[in-house]
Amino acid sequence: MTMRASSSKTQRAHEADFLVIGSGVAGLRAAIELSRSGRVLMLTKGHSLESSSSYAQGGVAVALSEEDDVGVHLTDTINAGHGLCRPEAVRVLVEEGPERIQELIGWGARFDKVGGKFAFAKEAAHSRNRILRARGDATGNEMVKVLMARAHRERSIRWLEHHFTVELVVVDGVCRGALVLDESSGTRFVLPSRAVLLATGGAGQVYARTTNPPSATGDGMAMAYRAGATLEDMEFVQFHPTALYLPSSPPFLLSEAIRGEGGQLRNIKGERFMERYHPAGALAPRDVVARAIWSEMAATRARHVYLDVTHLSASFVKRRFPTIYTTCLRYDIDITEEWIPVSPSAHYLMGGVRTDTSGATSLPGLFAAGEVACSGVHGANRLASNSLLEGLVFGQRAAVAAREFVAGGTRLLPSVRELDGGPLEVLEDSDKLRSSLRRLMWGKVGLVRTGDSLTSAVAQLSRWERAVSRPFRSRTDLEVKNMVQVAHCIAEAALWREDSVGAHYRADVSRKKRAGRTQHSILSNQGLITVGNATVRDGVGLTKEPTVRRFGARSPNR
Repeated sequence: MTMRASSSKTQRAHEADFLVIGSGVAGLRAAIELSRSGRVLMLTKGHSLESSSSYAQGGVAVALSEEDDVGVHLTDTINAGHGLCRPEAVRVLVEEGPERIQELIGWGARFDKVGGKFAFAKEAAHSRNRILRARGDATGNEMVKVLMARAHRERSIRWLEHHFTVELVVVDGVCRGALVLDESSGTRFVLPSRAVLLATGGAGQVYARTTNPPSATGDGMAMAYRAGATLEDMEFVQFHPTALYLPSSPPFLLSEAIRGEGGQLRNIKGERFMERYHPAGALAPRDVVARAIWSEMAATRARHVYLDVTHLSASFVKRRFPTIYTTCLRYDIDITEEWIPVSPSAHYLMGGVRTDTSGATSLPGLFAAGEVACSGVHGANRLASNSLLEGLVFGQRAAVAAREFVAGGTRLLPSVRELDGGPLEVLEDSDKLRSSLRRLMWGKVGLVRTGDSLTSAVAQLSRWERAVSRPFRSRTDLEVKNMVQVAHCIAEAALWREDSVGAHYRADVSRKKRAGRTQHSILSNQGLITVGNATVRDGVGLTKEPTVRRFGARSPNR
């Protein structure tokens, strides 16, 4: 097939040196850094403010207080990761984190203070008070607001909202742009770029209960996988212990900081139970608390437990957690007077597109940062409030690496028709498939897993994957396709890991530590075809089962 350059006016109008996909903390920080070196295009599906970062309540962890130290922050993070953090990545996070936060403060971020000093809070598994917060429980929103304002002042940054990224374009083994869908007109076009940076966030929507916004459908992971990049540690899904449980409402996150300020967990009988599961009680690591709640729900045959802050001052609760207080009031729950019904929900994916400490993926020209990436910082269980810091630190580092990578390179790109690989179709019963997928993942690849449940899930996901292997026309159908693929990767990796570690819990194996416990799962898709000099996917979705291979544990000195 002959290669040809596109003559699309749309393509020429949006041509950029750097393409940043996603507009959360990681994407915004990357775009600001890249704006110093060329033309940057910020590409987002939906509105640019629709990111998980904007919903982050608890705060951002950083060693800035007088009683804290980066070495202690490093130790806490590695301990939380259950032996699967990459120490070199954690060191980068904790050592560069203070500089990134001070930079953000210089740009106008206002973190809460008491008596003129920053009010550092403490959260589960942290040994120091190191959580900075803004407006009580609106830290992510404050950080996004400041970064967005800074990015909009940079003339070399342009914005393209309501454009869905369908595929990454790979030419001669290098990522050179993306195939994009205009959500309004349905038009598709190729966006060329000298380097691409993924900051598309997580995949919480593959679960029936999740704290993630509707946009978290795993698009970046799926498209990177199809383009040939490797995924790592996809089995490690963090379930937040305390999301609001009301049958008629979607889960709403109730910050870890509530327990940090003295909130207590009670079962349906009103009994405090966490002390039976961990010496730290309600301040135990997230995976421990989530499973304890799950156990209490099973033992009492209840759909939820309670989070109790009624013993705290009403004025303090309203001041410290204004968003949570007003949101619960909308559902007729006054948290200063009554217990809050809560249950676990899918919250954060520790795995993702594997990167080095510079944000480079295994595919040249493709960089990633934030929840879409697996930088090695979180290991098997993310330490609370490290994610916003990760977005800042590795967003900046990935941008520096992308800037250093770019070179002349070819502008000759495949046409839209070549990339689509066939006529566009409509996915029959798309909403039904989406709902069935989410229920399957919650029931069989959720908080508690077994070999039988995972084997059954993998079989069903394989069947669904074949059903969505065609190119589709709409954003809705393309999201379902990505969700099926990412869910399949999560289930395959979870089936491979036969012991329990961190957020991955297998009820059918002994708690004895096994050899290989600190090895990483790596998923690599080689089902690629070649069109001229351009490597593209054969349709969308897997043509072969995902293969999981082990990545040997690294020495801390490497």
